[in-house]
Amino acid sequence: MSHAFPFSAIVGQDAMKQAMLLTAIDAGIGGVLVFGDRGTGKSTAVRGLAALLPPITAIKGCPVNSATEADIPDWANVANREVGEKPTPVVDLPLGATEDRVVGALDIEKALAKGEKAFEAGLLARANRGYLYIDEVNLLEDHLVDLLLDVAQSGENLVEREGLSIRHPARFVLVGSGNPEEGELRPQLLDRFGLSVEVKSPKDIDTRIEVIKRRDAFDQDRAKFVKSWAKSDETIRKSIIAARKRLSKIRTSDAILKDCAALCLELGSDGLRGELTLLRAARAQAAFEGSSEITRAHLRAVAPMALSHRLRRDPLDEAGSTTRVMRTVEAVLP
Repeated sequence: MSHAFPFSAIVGQDAMKQAMLLTAIDAGIGGVLVFGDRGTGKSTAVRGLAALLPPITAIKGCPVNSATEADIPDWANVANREVGEKPTPVVDLPLGATEDRVVGALDIEKALAKGEKAFEAGLLARANRGYLYIDEVNLLEDHLVDLLLDVAQSGENLVEREGLSIRHPARFVLVGSGNPEEGELRPQLLDRFGLSVEVKSPKDIDTRIEVIKRRDAFDQDRAKFVKSWAKSDETIRKSIIAARKRLSKIRTSDAILKDCAALCLELGSDGLRGELTLLRAARAQAAFEGSSEITRAHLRAVAPMALSHRLRRDPLDEAGSTTRVMRTVEAVLP
């Protein structure tokens, strides 16, 4: 049995863990982009979070993880329609993946000869109701970026070949990671990520020693290490479940809406996606903390990750985007 490194055992990287927790509470936030050094726990955090999430209820054998029999696509040949629990899906999208592997392959010959919709589900189908993880997302081929943009917008994957079409739900939390030194991300895709965080290798010796100790203990005896952190992970799991239930009851005042708009106006962010993401992230933060309403403290806690990747470049300001957001937050939300 394989074991994911416990989410609660990850040393430091608080902003990354916070962003991932918020998307676990409200998937509608729109995913997480993690930029930073190699070996800073990006993929470890994704798998660790998925491992501690409550399992999903799905039809056994359904290629798109349908929750009910009525949700099973007409092309899916599912013999056993028994409902059961399964871990939250985490699907890797490798850089070299072909379009057919990502969206799925339609068997034209079988469809024409037998009149059947013969479809081999792709990675987007497997990721439905879970996570789609793309390492080095900034190096992804342009045609796959365009494809992901369409699916992220609609929540549905459409495959069309020779006048035949296949549809299936494809709603997932998109998590991308990469090193900014290896290439920039296209603005269209960058804007689709709800939250963005920068991770760096720890600079102090004590933190680095703790990282090494925990990773070494995990590699020596994975089962024992996972068991030793099980209680901490269970606490986080319960907090996520409670926050999900609390989410729709969180109150939002007009003053908070004004704060969201004022902050985005001051930063010069394009469109209204910044305000909407800021609001949803602050609501998830409030739910996680057990609050009954959104406060300025919640806005301040999530503003850098919700807005730093939406700023226009300022050639006269050499400060990083996160620094610019924090500086503006202090001025607008004292």
